[in-house]
Amino acid sequence: MTTGQSLRIAVDIGGTFTDICILDEKTRELRVVKTPSTPDPIDGVLKGVKDAGIDLADVALFSHGTTVATNALITRRLPPAAMVCTAGFRDVIEIRRANKEDLWDVYKDVAPPYIRRRDRLTVPERIDADGNVVTPLDEAAVREVARVLRARKIQAVAVCFINAFVNPSHEQRARQILEEELPGVAVSTSSDVLPEIFEHERFSTTVVNAILRPVAGDYIGRLSDRLKEGGLKSDLLLLHSGGGVMTAATAKDYAGRLAGSGIAAGAIASRHIAMLCGYRNSIGVDMGGTSADVSLVWDGVSRVTKDWHIQFGYPIRFPSIEVLTIGAGGGSLAWIDSAGALHNGPQSAGANPGPCCYGNGNTVPTNTDANVTLGRLGTELAGGEIHLDKQLAVTSVATGVAEPLKLATNEAAKAILSVANANMADAVRLISISRGYDPRDFALVAFGGAGALHGVALAKELSIPTVIVPPNPGVTSALGCLLVDIRHDLAQSYLVPAAKADAADIEARFAELEAEARDRLARDGVPEDGMTLTRSIDMMYQGQWRSLSVPVPSPIGAIEDAVAAFHGLHEREYNFRRDEAPVGLYRLNLVAVGTTPKADLAEHALDGSLPEPQSRRPVDFDETAEPVDTPVYWRPDLPAGVDVPGPAIIDQLDSTTVVPPGVTAHVDKWLNLILKIQEA
Repeated sequence: MTTGQSLRIAVDIGGTFTDICILDEKTRELRVVKTPSTPDPIDGVLKGVKDAGIDLADVALFSHGTTVATNALITRRLPPAAMVCTAGFRDVIEIRRANKEDLWDVYKDVAPPYIRRRDRLTVPERIDADGNVVTPLDEAAVREVARVLRARKIQAVAVCFINAFVNPSHEQRARQILEEELPGVAVSTSSDVLPEIFEHERFSTTVVNAILRPVAGDYIGRLSDRLKEGGLKSDLLLLHSGGGVMTAATAKDYAGRLAGSGIAAGAIASRHIAMLCGYRNSIGVDMGGTSADVSLVWDGVSRVTKDWHIQFGYPIRFPSIEVLTIGAGGGSLAWIDSAGALHNGPQSAGANPGPCCYGNGNTVPTNTDANVTLGRLGTELAGGEIHLDKQLAVTSVATGVAEPLKLATNEAAKAILSVANANMADAVRLISISRGYDPRDFALVAFGGAGALHGVALAKELSIPTVIVPPNPGVTSALGCLLVDIRHDLAQSYLVPAAKADAADIEARFAELEAEARDRLARDGVPEDGMTLTRSIDMMYQGQWRSLSVPVPSPIGAIEDAVAAFHGLHEREYNFRRDEAPVGLYRLNLVAVGTTPKADLAEHALDGSLPEPQSRRPVDFDETAEPVDTPVYWRPDLPAGVDVPGPAIIDQLDSTTVVPPGVTAHVDKWLNLILKIQEA
């Protein structure tokens, strides 16, 4: 057992498995543990820690990506919550933008607001667009609202006043009164959560933050207590959507940032691994048991968006690493519609009952069943913890797809996987080609429990020349939690034409943001020399409302330089520029980073000798008409520098890599598999 607090632990909880990544700072040895997820996620975390033989007293850093907030929003298992609004504005979050996800489906409605109308109460107050008080806040009305909310046993309140982004005084006073009258109730104000113009986005984000505070607070509190009972002395850090971590104390106040926690970790790890391998442009595909998450990195930088949501119509405007999620995972169900067309997902067998080959009662074929039928996947998962019944897989594919479509069983299995790959390829095109990026300029990082099974087929579909499979693809998202810093994203609306912008005024506003950022990082325990502050300004052509974020120096420098940079960025993003058109400034942004120790992965000497396969089995590849006798290698036996010619199957604890005929897998010095596709 290692002592002296030299271990760093990262935990990522998925719908099917809980992944735990353990890095020893002294030896740089990386170990992984994979255990089935549990109804209470904390039980799965502690079971994984126990199975790994970890003494929590030896842990220097415990980082966690969680789907608790995301799942709470999806399932609507939320605490009683209320909204306090300016009189006349209680319906902003219900009116939304008056649009629909599917404009042509007249029967499909947008989900109802997270807070029902009877719990959206109003008080007299009004501030104009310049920040001037038009109608003073009626404090007696706020106290009356508090009386009503107390009677309704409300646990969370979102205070959303019109134009509070430019003058927060009324919201701040309302919050003081509510906290006096409702002790223990979580109160969030829009001017604190998101001080920006556009009331629907501001109100919606504040509501999400408010309703998640009791959810996150309960989860974080219980997890912290049980970890401390087990001997943990260091802070619990939680990954947020922007690609950084927060302390438990900060996460309780800004719980809305956890809504994208789980999916951000994989994107971070994907970028890190691609950069290690020498690829500054990469596309990450994290294919797990239920879904596939697609992310993009250009020139070493992950795409970040403020235009995202968990449910359509209710935007969350915290910065988030852009990840496109589709229902394509190992447990995705294959089904035939009334017209006889084959579909794949988004429905999933989940962890229980799981794919048919799990033997838990499911009879609808899944991607896992198709891979088992073709021999690409063996009959054991998670190091033998889960046994797969091949006959059940073959039967489900035969009865569910082959017979209705009059196909041979193996042809049906290939068809199931072909549809799954096409769905993922469409997602990659949306995040790359539709944004002006050519997939041929990227490497594909395939990870997640099922990613390495589909990586080469997906790359061929998109003409991507290189596939990278990390050393532990099934727990790569957990590794991402060890590669991030404490991060806060601050912003302030600044609606001024560039021609009239005053550099001194902008500098003063950035100074205010930086003072708040340093205060937040100091509360997180970050020393002054560990703080990094990065500025940017959102700009747009006047008359438009979509903006681009332009990095700017500190001090600000000439506004003309920022405008010139905006024109260049606009041309790269949208393939045109209008140098003669006036440019408007929209928002000032500040990213505050507090440096934390990073995972330093061990390098291995290049050996190059190919070991004997641990076994052989017949495998049916897309490139072959019949199953071929294929060597099966145990990945921990493959040394750095070795080349594994296809056809081959590479098994390991948390995943299986398919190396088709004509493709060679090279093991680099960090033990990544690099697969080169000649035809691409």
